[in-house]
Amino acid sequence: MKLVILDRDGVINFDSDHYIKSTDEWRPIPGSIEAIARLTQTGHHVVVATNQSGVGRGLFDMATLNAMHAKMHRLVSQCGGRIDAVFYCPDTDLSQSLCRKPMPGMFHAIAERFNTPLTGVPAIGDALRDLQAAHSAGAKPMLVLTGKGEKTRAAGGLPPGTTEHADLAAAVDVLLC
Repeated sequence: MKLVILDRDGVINFDSDHYIKSTDEWRPIPGSIEAIARLTQTGHHVVVATNQSGVGRGLFDMATLNAMHAKMHRLVSQCGGRIDAVFYCPDTDLSQSLCRKPMPGMFHAIAERFNTPLTGVPAIGDALRDLQAAHSAGAKPMLVLTGKGEKTRAAGGLPPGTTEHADLAAAVDVLLC
């Protein structure tokens, strides 16, 4: 199975230090929707794994989160693509939840749902916690420099084997070579 795991905020859509709290605030990064469509059209299964502590903090509710994801699905579909599943963790970092990245819980759930090991599966994120969760689960961490990516690269300490890419479209170009 050709599987790719994507973080959401900072990879697919613009991120905000104040959280993405509505469908109006959810705006795709140029080229990201088309990149997902290209993955789908080449036989890849695309899964999103995203921390969404705004729910746990009471900044938005599940209906709003679902509406944001419906918008994302709709835009990808309009470009001829598909997101097979969205895994999210609504817990705050204080909860020490096993599903919250950098813990690999969401990645283990993806492996179980798709009945496939994650060894070598590309996992694209913009934050160190995305890359750490991917590495812990045996996936291949790929850093994009959108969102928090520039700060993540500058801070260093990336997991071994992490590759760097300008954005999701550039990462997908490499995957499809």
